[in-house]
Amino acid sequence: MTATRIAAVDTTARTSALASLRRVRAGRRRRHLVGCIVLAVLLVSVFVVALCIGDRVYSPVDVVRVVLGDQVAGASFTVGRLRLPRAIIAVLVGASFGLGGIVFQTLLRNGLAAPDIIGVTSGASASAVFGILVLGWAGTPVSILAVIGGVLVSMGIFAASYNHGLSTTRLVLIGIAVAAMFTGLISYMLLRGNMYDVQSAMRWLTGSLDGAFWGDVPGLTVSFVVLTPLLAILASRLRVLQLGDLTATALGVRVNATRLGIIVVAVCLISVATSVTGPIAFVAFLAGPIAVRIIGSTAALVPSALVGALLVLVGDFVGSHLLPIAYPVGTVTGVVGGVYLLVLLARSTRSGGFL
Repeated sequence: MTATRIAAVDTTARTSALASLRRVRAGRRRRHLVGCIVLAVLLVSVFVVALCIGDRVYSPVDVVRVVLGDQVAGASFTVGRLRLPRAIIAVLVGASFGLGGIVFQTLLRNGLAAPDIIGVTSGASASAVFGILVLGWAGTPVSILAVIGGVLVSMGIFAASYNHGLSTTRLVLIGIAVAAMFTGLISYMLLRGNMYDVQSAMRWLTGSLDGAFWGDVPGLTVSFVVLTPLLAILASRLRVLQLGDLTATALGVRVNATRLGIIVVAVCLISVATSVTGPIAFVAFLAGPIAVRIIGSTAALVPSALVGALLVLVGDFVGSHLLPIAYPVGTVTGVVGGVYLLVLLARSTRSGGFL
């Protein structure tokens, strides 16, 4: 009887533990779903506001008519030709930065491993400035050069940081050093460049949607539609990789190939976005942590994309309409990101920990 009672108690405990685990998982899924819905509603609302409000205010009805293809006096040009492509590009670029940021931070298990901090975007920036100031290029050729430069420099950073495995600390330090080196190179080119070309390069470097037009939308959309599913498929193994290389290998994951695939796709996504608007500061750095706080889980690809899109869209709206002087979106996100980084450092110092 004693053995029977012990077995019954053990079975009851196991059943209770499984039920508790199911409740926790159901609660996480519910929080994830609710968080995504809230973020999506906010994004759509801000998108509509961005189309309605500007130097001239249009009603939501007029905006919807323009989006559906109707001709509305005044609004067809202002909304259809100016505001709509700008808003679409803001969403696509912000989502790309958000996805790239959370993937790097999760893969490398470091909150500082955002593309714009560890030098991933520095190659794209230096290549674009070289194209503008030295080669005299503009438009699509500059964008293509920025993508190529971003991918090549990023691969160089990851290759240099690989030593019998990928060292996160080594990668961050090498990335910061490479970013500093390219910053110096960019400064040199700006000092030596033509005044009018320098203005164009500076506008690009700041991260701006002022030059957004319909011609940028197809390429950015194709990139996002093609690369995002690939990233989602590869990123499904991120949690296994977080368990360590040996454990991941034992579970059947090809660690090096999976990690390289994730890095290449994420870098391509970020480089294409950077080539269109320039490096919009701190969006990739901020989107992931904000999304994780909202949904309470590290599985935050979709929430990070939504937060990134919101950051760029709201930042552009604030910089364009709510400040005494119009500022590019990169200036607004740079201020917000700088404050967030200072707060993060202060909290880490008080707790005696590290980032």
